[in-house]
Amino acid sequence: MSDIRFGGSAGLLARLRPERVDVADLRDVAEALLPCLTAPGLSVVLDSASRRGSVVVLEEDERALRVPLGDLADDMTAAGVRPTPTGISTALASWIAHRPVTDRAAATGGIAVVDWADARRRAVGWRVVVRRGELVLPWQPSTACDSSALHRVRSAALGRAHDVPLDLRVEGPVALWSHRTDPVLATAALVAPDRMLQRVATAGLEMPGMHVVITPHRPVACAEAGVARRLGGESAEACVIAPWQALVDLPWV
Repeated sequence: MSDIRFGGSAGLLARLRPERVDVADLRDVAEALLPCLTAPGLSVVLDSASRRGSVVVLEEDERALRVPLGDLADDMTAAGVRPTPTGISTALASWIAHRPVTDRAAATGGIAVVDWADARRRAVGWRVVVRRGELVLPWQPSTACDSSALHRVRSAALGRAHDVPLDLRVEGPVALWSHRTDPVLATAALVAPDRMLQRVATAGLEMPGMHVVITPHRPVACAEAGVARRLGGESAEACVIAPWQALVDLPWV
């Protein structure tokens, strides 16, 4: 599987037979690129005074990250990053764009979506995500985020989920909810199942026994129980099928 932190575009052959990303080449790129990536509230510098050699130091609000340049070169090599100035520059910019989401960003722009709650992909729950440019990134509360702040962030995220614009398409007995640019946001529809029922009915499909077929990061399918189970059985991806009434009991992950 490609490491999405570096863009995730390397082919299978590049990952199986990676070309070495040289630390010196990465240092040259970092020295030229990092000053261009610093933004208000975000500091990204190259510390050459560390005992472990050069270290990338990333600081943003309560988040601080220190990664030795050698470790970063190893990770890029394993991900199949092309060891060219352009390849390394693109990967480094992507790695910084995938930095951890701050508590402030989650509080001001977090959106509640449904994500996997376990590694085996058998359960789902609510998670706060934040849009950063073309990315949608998950938020993990910092140690400084107490229970009151956590509740405020999550409550605000649920509120914003109501306002996410989603497309509804009806195909026979199935209603499909999707987001035009960010598939992960499709599950924001689940914050208001009663509104889903109303929109589906307005579209001409009565579905009092609506079940949802949830595959996080994918469009959400809705249908009567039998059809929903058939859809789940035919899917090549893991999914969770639940009646709409059960959505109110989804936990946070």
